[in-house]
Amino acid sequence: MKLKKDRIIIASDVKRDGIGIEVYRDDELVIEIFRSDSDKTRTINIFKKDLPLKLMEESIATFKKEIPWDFIDD
Repeated sequence: MKLKKDRIIIASDVKRDGIGIEVYRDDELVIEIFRSDSDKTRTINIFKKDLPLKLMEESIATFKKEIPWDFIDD
């Protein structure tokens, strides 16, 4: 049995004016959680169906821990 290999990358995006995390499972991008400073929003993008709830909960917890909650004003 092959275990799933997960990794998280913290990345800023100058074009979208924000920062977020990318979650990869077996080297495939499956979740992005992004804080947009220009829009003052936080969004989740899901790139694969039927992800485990535990992965989603862990991803949100990581986002809250690693990404500052306050928006940055220009």
